[in-house]
Amino acid sequence: MIMRERMPFLLVICGAVLWGTTGTAQTFAPETAHPVAVGTIRLAVGGTTLLLLLLLFDWKASSLRGFSWKQALPAVISMACYQPLFFSAVTMTGVAVGTVTAIGSAPILAGILEVVFYRKKQTVRWGIATLLAVAGCIMLFVNSGTVTVRPLGVLFALGAGLSFAVYSLTSKQLMENRSALSVTALVFTGSALLLAPLLFWYDTSWLGRWQGIAVSLHLGVAATSAAYLLFSLGLRRVHSSTAVTLSLAEPLTAAVLGVFLVGETLTAFSWFGMLVLLSGMVVLTSGKKQPENREGNAKTFVKTSE
Repeated sequence: MIMRERMPFLLVICGAVLWGTTGTAQTFAPETAHPVAVGTIRLAVGGTTLLLLLLLFDWKASSLRGFSWKQALPAVISMACYQPLFFSAVTMTGVAVGTVTAIGSAPILAGILEVVFYRKKQTVRWGIATLLAVAGCIMLFVNSGTVTVRPLGVLFALGAGLSFAVYSLTSKQLMENRSALSVTALVFTGSALLLAPLLFWYDTSWLGRWQGIAVSLHLGVAATSAAYLLFSLGLRRVHSSTAVTLSLAEPLTAAVLGVFLVGETLTAFSWFGMLVLLSGMVVLTSGKKQPENREGNAKTFVKTSE
């Protein structure tokens, strides 16, 4: 019974762990692969994989009948915006500031959006867990070296955090009437189509090399389609703000893989940050299962009646 209650949390964390392999996988990509182009290919491969899975295993759900694209538009746009916003932020203001601002702001923004649009009161447990997780994320990344803070880069990073928060809230709403697979497949297909024009701006010849193919398949199949499907399955049973906080397992995984596979080193302060981040996740997943608040369901993120 306890394991069944914890399963949604575990699914979200597993999805975040797969996201955490993204940075390590990109280090094996050819040098000519631009990060924005890699992100675009990632969505294209992920969206195609999800669409094929939908047609094979749940073809009835692939029908667009009853699917409100107006209601899904925020999820489609936010997922399409996340990649260029995040990579632009990292390029302009550095990996540390860009990552901490984008990933660390997402749980807070998700909690605020739930309060504003769903009238959901956040629990003390969520507040403590989010504070610990975000603090741990900051300690993990901002540990040494010169930190460059550029206002525009920080703004892009906040935009990336907001994009992920909007995607999570809108997807949860869409899954009230459709399966997780159908929602994820249709949203990612739409996002991939929106980003497709970017491929004309960047060199894609690296896709002809085996390293480029391998990295693209891993990023698209494992770190996108599988990861977001697991995240969506867990999202059906937990609050959006809780799921976004648990997604901080992503930088934790990335840091561990960086140490053991890429040869990076972490300071003692960073290792302590890992423990703080983990403690936040333990606080969030311990205790009684969160009851779903249905009061705000009638108030949709996008007012489709207008």
